[in-house]
Amino acid sequence: MSDTLRIDRILSNSGYGTRKEIKKLIRDGDVSVDGNITNDPGIHINPENHIIHVKGQRINYRKYVYIMMNKPAGVITSTEDKRENTVIGLLPQEYAEFKPSPAGRLDKDTVGLLLITNDGYLIHKLISPANHVSKVYYARIKGMVCKSDVDDFKNGVMLDDGYKAMPANLRIIAQGDESEVEVEIFEGKYHQVKRMFEAIGKKVLFLMRISMGPIKLDPGLKPGEFRELTPYELKSLTACTN
Repeated sequence: MSDTLRIDRILSNSGYGTRKEIKKLIRDGDVSVDGNITNDPGIHINPENHIIHVKGQRINYRKYVYIMMNKPAGVITSTEDKRENTVIGLLPQEYAEFKPSPAGRLDKDTVGLLLITNDGYLIHKLISPANHVSKVYYARIKGMVCKSDVDDFKNGVMLDDGYKAMPANLRIIAQGDESEVEVEIFEGKYHQVKRMFEAIGKKVLFLMRISMGPIKLDPGLKPGEFRELTPYELKSLTACTN
């Protein structure tokens, strides 16, 4: 990273408190850069090229955050909205300084795996249809899902706007007046899974994303809960987009 950042921003991203608390630390002489006390919260430095200590403890700055969330129903996949609750609003203030964004969207009533990061390059790689990153959903469907539907999905379903969706994998879990299925798609058009089922005369009653690329939803996360990706998960995620 070649960009310089304000030192109060660096400390905020590193979890040292609110801007007000951090400014007090700096003005109290508790922060040093390369061994020299700084009293200016607005000083710009490159955290990769300088050593920063807070009360004698060296900080390990990070530029990016990578978060897995189990998105609950009733929350929109957006960074901010004046009327609706957003997924970013579910995160504590310590993450707000990173200005993270969702990697792709889930509908307001769709739940499950959502990846959130401020790594714009990775977001682009994950959501670009050209990279064919797999997205798997569990769904409950009104009506009997049968073999012909599986074939239709594999051949590419024509959506209501005339767009032919990329071939998708449909696996039937249970059949009946209400069927259970898993759907694997490789793009992310608006309301895509719902529109694909509408195109074959069926309606999605419940939709949950369970994986994206190699990342699977942590079963220990309750709706609305989140955690940061493990180093192994992050490595596998970046590998699938290269």
